Amino acid sequence: MIKNKTFLFFMLLVGIILFITIFSLVVFIPFNIDSSNNSLTFGARIATIVVAFATFVAQSMFSFLIYLNNRAISKSNVDANLRAQAFQELQFISSNYSIIEFNDRMLLSIENDRYVNKLIKEENDEFHMLQDHINILDVYENPANYRYITVRIPFALLEGKLTSSIRLERITFERDLQKYRFVFSNRKEEEAFLLFNEYTRRRNMIINLIFNRETDFFNLNEISNFSKIKIRLSVISVLGVKIKGISELYFTNPVQIEGDLSNTYKITSSIFTMTESPKLLDSTNLD
Repeated sequence: MIKNKTFLFFMLLVGIILFITIFSLVVFIPFNIDSSNNSLTFGARIATIVVAFATFVAQSMFSFLIYLNNRAISKSNVDANLRAQAFQELQFISSNYSIIEFNDRMLLSIENDRYVNKLIKEENDEFHMLQDHINILDVYENPANYRYITVRIPFALLEGKLTSSIRLERITFERDLQKYRFVFSNRKEEEAFLLFNEYTRRRNMIINLIFNRETDFFNLNEISNFSKIKIRLSVISVLGVKIKGISELYFTNPVQIEGDLSNTYKITSSIFTMTESPKLLDSTNLD
């Protein structure tokens, strides 16, 4: 489109110059003939004008063709550089991603009172997910109407580079075809707390859940059985490559309640399904 506009502009300019030349010849020919009997001189002048105009058009056309050629080469170089950059980035992503696997035992326990008090007093819901129908402002105003538990899940690096962070989007617990969904209050996703256990030499993903006291999601005095847990998450490697997917956990339900009223679930199967192609995060997304 730009090339066509440039060509049209050039042809319009040549047409204007040609029109001015012809107009000048038509206007001044009678005057020159009447005022001078030297027709040979007049013819020479006309021939000079025609030759000069033809030279100008030829040079302009040549310059215009050079301009179009340089423009095409420049565009080709830009496209080649972009393709090379994209290929280089793709190579970097393909060798620097991080895929994890949740394993061992998942623990559901009562959240420490210190962190609950910090949540209420400072109104800071960092590392807290709410059941999808709960308003965080109501939690701040009526904390006694809710329960607070901590989910701790060990994970191991399955493939790729060391994991830098895990961002959660949603956690869904399933029991008897009933689903309990947990999300963040005003953010689509947020980082989970990662803790390295020096005793077991395992890394753990930790997140706190807030739910209504009247719900049957988790009963402190009974064993809470679940058929499956589905976690929507993003795993980011130390080199900034992000993989987004869904991790489904299948496990053996606990047979007893621990002394601290916690439930321990032995993970028997962990399936990770990637939902988006890996991508390299820029510095703004890493803040």
